[in-house]
Order: sequence, then C-alpha cells, then structure tokens
Amino acid sequence: MEILQDYSLDELTQKILALNEQKFRAKQIYDNINLGKSISSFSNISKDLKAKLLAEYEDIPLKIHTEQHSHDGTIKFAYELSDKNIIEGVLMQYKYGNTLCVSTQVGCRMGCKFCASTLHGLTRNLTAGEILAQVLVVNALLGGKTGKHRKITNIVLMGMGEPLDNYDNVVKFIRLVSAPESLNISPRNISVSTCGLVPNIYRLAEESLPIILTISLHAPNDTLRKTIMPIANRYSIDEIIKATKYYFEKTGRRVVFEYALIDGVNNTRECAIELAKLVRGFPTHINLIPLNEVKERALKTVSHKQAEQFKAMLEQQGASVTIRRTMADDIDGACGQLRNHIVE
Repeated sequence: MEILQDYSLDELTQKILALNEQKFRAKQIYDNINLGKSISSFSNISKDLKAKLLAEYEDIPLKIHTEQHSHDGTIKFAYELSDKNIIEGVLMQYKYGNTLCVSTQVGCRMGCKFCASTLHGLTRNLTAGEILAQVLVVNALLGGKTGKHRKITNIVLMGMGEPLDNYDNVVKFIRLVSAPESLNISPRNISVSTCGLVPNIYRLAEESLPIILTISLHAPNDTLRKTIMPIANRYSIDEIIKATKYYFEKTGRRVVFEYALIDGVNNTRECAIELAKLVRGFPTHINLIPLNEVKERALKTVSHKQAEQFKAMLEQQGASVTIRRTMADDIDGACGQLRNHIVE
C-alpha cells in the first residue's frame, strides 16, 4: 500500500479531491502526518474519510522497534517499516540543536569493507515518505511540532544505504522536509553523504538545493581505495574531485570529505600528504572519523593519539580538518549493527 508521507501538500490535495472530499481536508491530513500521527489517530476527520484513507494507505509508514541510549545522550533507533523490514537512525544531541541521521535504503549494495550496513546487501530503496517518516517520528517523540516548533534542526543522510543510489526519492525527501508548511528544515542544514556516484553528483549540482555534500573518501589514491571500497573500481578519485569542484561552482557550498581512519591502512604520513594535495585548490573540509569497528570485519580503529597525529600532518599541508567526536561507543554505534542483531 502507498503512504501519505510520500506526497507534498499539492499532491495530497489532488488525492483528496479524487476521493470526492473537500480541499481543506487535505491540509488537515497533511498537518496530522507532519506531526507524526497515524491515520487511525486523526481526530479532526470523519470516520468515513478515515476508512477511505485506510483502504488505500498504510496507517503509518514505520514505527520505532528498538532504542539504544548512550551515555553521551545519543539515541540509536531501529525502525520497523510497514513491510516488516528494519532500518536504522541515530539522534545526536548538541548544544546547537538535534541532528538526526537517517537511512535511505534497506541495506546497501556498495560493499564497503568497513561498513555493517552492506553485510546483507540491498533489499530495496526507501520511498521519499519513508525517509521523511524517520524524521517525523523522532520529532514527535521529542515533543516537536512543525515549522519553528520542530525539535529536529539538522539532518544527515548517512544512515543505511547510499543516498545517491536512491536519487529521486532522496531529492524528493529534501524538498518535502524543507517545505515551509512541513518541518521547514533548511537544505543548508541537510548533509548528503555519498561514496562517489559521479553522474549523480553532477545531477545534484543542478537541483538548486544548497545542501552540504559529503564525500566518503577514506583513501587518498585509487589503488588503496579499491581495497576497501568497490565503487572505486567504477569511479576514480580524479573523477570524484572534478564532480565535487563542479558542485561547488554551481552551489557555492564547501564540500566535506569524510575519512575513516583505519589502523595500518590509511593513516600513514604518505596518505596524509596525498590527501591534502587532493583537496587543495577549492573550499573543502576533511572530517576525520576514527573507525567504528564492526565485529564481522577485520579492520581496526586508531587511537586518539594516532588521530591527532594524522590531523596535525594534514594541517601542516594546509588542509582544513577536524576529528569527529566519538559518540555512541557504548552501543551499536556503527551503521547497520543494530539492524543486523535484530534480523539475525
């Protein structure tokens, strides 16, 4: 069955008119779904209209299946979709607001060697409304409403799946969640992470969406990258850099390069020099991430001292760089771990 969360207000209005209902009902329904409510809980429409909706649409696209709470305030969610598939999300609470990491696919087919999300491959894409529903359910959990009364202030598309492998639904999600009549989260507060699907980076540059583009790079040369990221066999780092430069030219938005530090693999001085050289010449930032170890993988993380040393080497080369603060290290922090425990 379809879900109401897939529709903009204009699209929903056409659906409601097709049910021979008055136009104002669409706004009532739209407001309800943006508050994270199920159809069966709507209190301002008739039983007959509820019955019409429930005959065609899922009562609610997803529900929270499991929560894990970290000592640092981070909350890991496993969501159960209406088809019983499980996806993940993470709420990170900062002084400046609440950031929600959302999934874009059930599983992933990219095959990165350090990632738990890809262990079982790709099951299916999420619809735009299923991505949105993750935000709506957590916003409601925190007591948030819509517009300026929302509790979710920032969104990162860095959960399960490769966002640009589900391009159309991801772009529609961004338009839905940033709509003034919905949560009105500015695209400038939304980050989209990709392992480097070059054609879709160019497409994204043309969308007039000033989002933050984040490239999961994790290696400074193609030879090394191919050993940990299969996508490197299709698109070279040179192609990715050219695409990101085009993205900056079109949007004026600085590109962020994510670099998971893997002990003995990509944290040498030579790697630091190569990496700094790669991102030189246009506004970029490197976000170093001490690897979140996955028990099914043999790769190991670095110590705090090693991370600081690598950061210092990059800064000596003139790079803008930070180390991502380690969060949720006492729960299933790596993306895909919680889901894997549930579906095993």
